[in-house]
Amino acid sequence: MFTTQDEELIQKEFDGLRMASLKRCADQEQYELVLKAFEFANEAHKDVRRRSGEPYILHPIAVAKIVVLEIGLGCKSICAALLHDVVEDTDYTVDDIRQYFGDRIAILVDGLTKIKTALDNDNKKEVKSLQAENFKRILLTLNDDARIVLIKLADRLHNLRTIEYMPEYKREKILSETMYLFIPLAHRLGLYTIKSEMENIWLKFKEPLIYDDIQEKISNVVKDRGDLIDRFVTPLEANMRNAGYRCTISKRMKTPYSIWKKMETKHVTFDQIYDMYAVRIIFEPRHGFTEQEQCWHIFSRIISEYPYKPERIRDWITQPKSNGYEALHLTVMAEGTWIEVQIRSDRMNSIAERGVAAHWAYKNGGEMSGSEMDTNMDIWLKHVKEILEDPDANALRFLDNFHEELLANEIYVFTPKGESKQLPKGATALDFAYAIHTKVGDTAIAAKVNMKLLPLNHILANGDQVQIITAATAAPKLEWLSFLKSAKAKNHVIGKLRETIEDPVKEGMQALHDRLEAYNIAVKARVIKKLVEYYKVSGKEELYDKIGLGIIDLSDLEKALKTNRAVRSVQMWGIKVLTPESQKDTIDKKSDYILKEDIDSGTMSFKIPECCSPIPGDSVVGFINDDNTVTVHKKSCEVANSLAATLGNKIVAVKWSKHFVMSYLARISIGGIDRLGILNDITKVITQVLGINIRKIFIESHDEIFEGYIDLYVHNTNDLDTLIDNIRNIKGVEKVVRTDVN
Repeated sequence: MFTTQDEELIQKEFDGLRMASLKRCADQEQYELVLKAFEFANEAHKDVRRRSGEPYILHPIAVAKIVVLEIGLGCKSICAALLHDVVEDTDYTVDDIRQYFGDRIAILVDGLTKIKTALDNDNKKEVKSLQAENFKRILLTLNDDARIVLIKLADRLHNLRTIEYMPEYKREKILSETMYLFIPLAHRLGLYTIKSEMENIWLKFKEPLIYDDIQEKISNVVKDRGDLIDRFVTPLEANMRNAGYRCTISKRMKTPYSIWKKMETKHVTFDQIYDMYAVRIIFEPRHGFTEQEQCWHIFSRIISEYPYKPERIRDWITQPKSNGYEALHLTVMAEGTWIEVQIRSDRMNSIAERGVAAHWAYKNGGEMSGSEMDTNMDIWLKHVKEILEDPDANALRFLDNFHEELLANEIYVFTPKGESKQLPKGATALDFAYAIHTKVGDTAIAAKVNMKLLPLNHILANGDQVQIITAATAAPKLEWLSFLKSAKAKNHVIGKLRETIEDPVKEGMQALHDRLEAYNIAVKARVIKKLVEYYKVSGKEELYDKIGLGIIDLSDLEKALKTNRAVRSVQMWGIKVLTPESQKDTIDKKSDYILKEDIDSGTMSFKIPECCSPIPGDSVVGFINDDNTVTVHKKSCEVANSLAATLGNKIVAVKWSKHFVMSYLARISIGGIDRLGILNDITKVITQVLGINIRKIFIESHDEIFEGYIDLYVHNTNDLDTLIDNIRNIKGVEKVVRTDVN
């Protein structure tokens, strides 16, 4: 039962939402509908509590606040956010919602309700990934009513804000889903504030030690040089006033996640990140000039006062990003420090903060649909719709394609008549042909790129002008799949190839069985599992399908059969030890699974994959394999995020035991100023001072600079940190960081 204190807390939180809703509701009728939705949801969730112990209704209230305050949606979205868990968690149905709140709110709530069971095409057994089916169901609404996805993003953000109350295995599932799908989706929809908060929460719980270390370093930078930005902003404000602009200038530091990501991708240390500071100029446009002209005018005022880096100019006003983002970025030098300056109008800033919601609000006077498809955002959504409507895509393959589309960078290519086409970076002339029309793609034989005759696999660059040459007798070919970049074109070609084969799954099964028989190998589950992993497919059906279509030609079958299944070897006294094939006891997902060694038998209780090379002491997550073994990934591993996002039921919380005597493979990347004897000094510290075995060294020197990497065996992360600190003190070494073995 709720206490008086609970009731007062609920009312206080709703009062905040009620005040925010007043500004977004068009009239008294809409406002009363919000009140009605709250009363309905409050009664439906009465006396129900969250894991944190607080009344459950506080969650939908919080989601509704994000919807109205941080995304900028209106009455129907606020109501749907308040009601979004009613159908899923109570006895009320979508029809009940329709009866009380109308058809549109019922559609929104239905789109947000998770399916609890999903059957395959035969309606006989549950599909492989219920998560993937739920994601697909939500994303299929993206083009029909984007509000469903926006409310779902708000729901996910609030779940992340309270994620510390969840058990670890559920926390891992939610964090991985967030990185795999929701963060890229927030980016694509232009919700940068939400995206950044999600990223920081992800890092905080995936790599807590790294997050705390970066936060501490940021605090030290602000403490030591915090007044630098103030000294930069004060004259900048005067400059803008003198030019007649009314503007707001804000300052910020890079987020912990963005710093960590740059350290990971660039293999640099915190001290080597120079663009730590950013300043944002948001101006009120003046009459008589376009926003674009005023952005460039402000740009010219700034560079007249400060040196700038021409290669760091980012012009997203001439050609906005696909998510609608518009701004002009430049990087200037002030007091020996590089500072990024972002120039936006009020309208540009609203779209940058609230993404797709503001995009449509400016375009349609607040409406979310029914407009002419004419912007980059609309073009992308139209393209996404074509992927979503692929009838052959199962949930997992669908998610992979959609994930690929979310992460793709774009280029703009032109037809001979000057019409632009948006394509993923790395797209070929054949991708362009299919972007024009599937018939043009199917009959393409060559292309003229900037008036030069080139093959269909030629990779296009931004601004290319392309003419496709066709022939009536041409048809899609299997080899096209090796260089097509866009998911839509790939799916179409696979569909065309499938039309020429009666039953590719059956033919692929027969072809594989015949080849295995030639090697005197019986078709067993472990053999198929090894091939599924080697060929990177979702399961045996996709394996057979791709063999039948010829996408997998089995020319490397012998190599595939001899390949060990994604297990990294470890070393103990020169003896390589692999994990045991199975565990006898059933694994309890709700308890910590202990990662330990058995010295007597020379085995471990876990498997180490090739993708991220975890070592004792790393933040890790476990996945239960079909044979009841556990594979351990670093929590920040992209493969782990992908697995957890689609197969969350396989996650198990894991914990390192206290004592490890075996040695584990790790890699450090190293660089600095070359000098005679520096490699000898480095190897002496590793082997003689610290007693660490080296497996491999790759160093190259050019122009008196050296760089490379060293693979070595360590017991745990403490050993590795000690090693890095010792090498960093060697004269001439400028950089030494841990990187993944690959």
